[in-house]
Amino acid sequence: MKLELTRFVATVLAGIALAPAARSQDGLGSGHGAESRNMRLVGASDLQGRAAFQPVIVKQGERWISYVGHSGGSALNPLTGNAEPNGTSILDVTDPRHPKYLHHLPTESAAVIVGAEGGGAQMVQVCAGKDLPKGDPARFYMLRTEGSKAHEVWDVTAPERPVKVSTVVDQLRSTHRQAWECDTGIAYVNSGLPDWQVLRLTQVFDLSDPANPVHVRDFALPGQQPGAPKRANRRLYDGHGAFSTGPKGNRLYFGYGYVGSGAFQIVDRKKLLEGPKEPTPENLLYPQVSFQAIGTWQAVHSVYPLLGMEVAEFADSGKGRVRDFLLVLPEALAYECNEERPMMFVVDITDDTKPFGVANFQVPHASGNYCTRGARFGPHQTQENLTPIYHKRIVFVAWFNAGVRAVDIRDPYHPKEVGFYIPATNKHTEPSCVKTPEGARCKISIMTNNVEVDDRGYIYIADRVKTGLHILELTGAARDAANFK
Repeated sequence: MKLELTRFVATVLAGIALAPAARSQDGLGSGHGAESRNMRLVGASDLQGRAAFQPVIVKQGERWISYVGHSGGSALNPLTGNAEPNGTSILDVTDPRHPKYLHHLPTESAAVIVGAEGGGAQMVQVCAGKDLPKGDPARFYMLRTEGSKAHEVWDVTAPERPVKVSTVVDQLRSTHRQAWECDTGIAYVNSGLPDWQVLRLTQVFDLSDPANPVHVRDFALPGQQPGAPKRANRRLYDGHGAFSTGPKGNRLYFGYGYVGSGAFQIVDRKKLLEGPKEPTPENLLYPQVSFQAIGTWQAVHSVYPLLGMEVAEFADSGKGRVRDFLLVLPEALAYECNEERPMMFVVDITDDTKPFGVANFQVPHASGNYCTRGARFGPHQTQENLTPIYHKRIVFVAWFNAGVRAVDIRDPYHPKEVGFYIPATNKHTEPSCVKTPEGARCKISIMTNNVEVDDRGYIYIADRVKTGLHILELTGAARDAANFK
């Protein structure tokens, strides 16, 4: 009864914040309402009906600003009255109950396929100039993708009026994830270079002075370098980007893969930045600490380190009381579960030359009939902000049509779900279709793509099929597991 009441309230709130959930489109049905447990909706934005990929939240002065990267497509911008190619939405979320849409920064050209990889400006990172070694301390800088062709930096000190600062690199054939160390200025960006034997690799740039990018090196797996034998599948172990622990941790964690070719890699950061940079097989292997294929469980889109975890069960043990872990998230790719079931793996990397799996987390299909809802069902990404409110306590995982899942990770050997939120569909939600012998079968379901948290503890989820941005907070037992002190 309590769960049903929570779902009812969440549905009502969702209907107030966005357009009504129910709709009919050529017999597709009426979509679905919101569902939740130990999480509730605070506020929302329809993001002008644009397909969203990644949200990032930054405190700028007295304001909290959300930057949302969009996938390919176009939509009407009510602020200008013009149809604009999807780019970056910028919102003031100081009052999360009433997010204010400030500006849409379009890209130069639209990708016509909703959610197209490399379309729009999917990826975004923001650094304060005071944190960057050579930045203007009075300014804020945004790094974003420009379609599939470039990475660029913008001055977003006045979020309503972004000003372009520099093009980091252009003439690319693909782009994807970015990581930017604000304290050092080093950025790791996914790029497609025509002479490499893989669709995307990692390019390293020094953006400590955002106006003057310096190329450090290009990095991928041995066998993917220019001049290597051509491969039938150029996307085998395609690069999905890095998670950096910076100079102090001296580690980079990479995800790789495409259909049926997932893997993760641990890299010595100092060796990568200071070692030999000519892309020979030997030099590409030089900074590697370990490489682990995970078989056919799809591409590894995201990795998330949990270092220095104190394991309560081992408190009385002579050794091993503090251990390091890596969360490995293969990306769900096929609609309606037409693939091996993706799940989140917990890997012990205390000796990071010899990683080994110790646990997994998955959302049971039967808990919501997710395989028959339409769209993708499975993990994609975790939050990346290491706020002490949640770090080493709760991990939020974007689980596509199952919304966002709050996972208590304090015992890494037994991760357990403590909450979830699935937004309601609305008038913007795009149907997801699968091919059948009788033709396309389409259903209307949300598809939570990415999740992020801010330093106040609010949770932000962005929808891949145009349902918008939802701002959430924890309640009940889930909130008790966090550290709001």
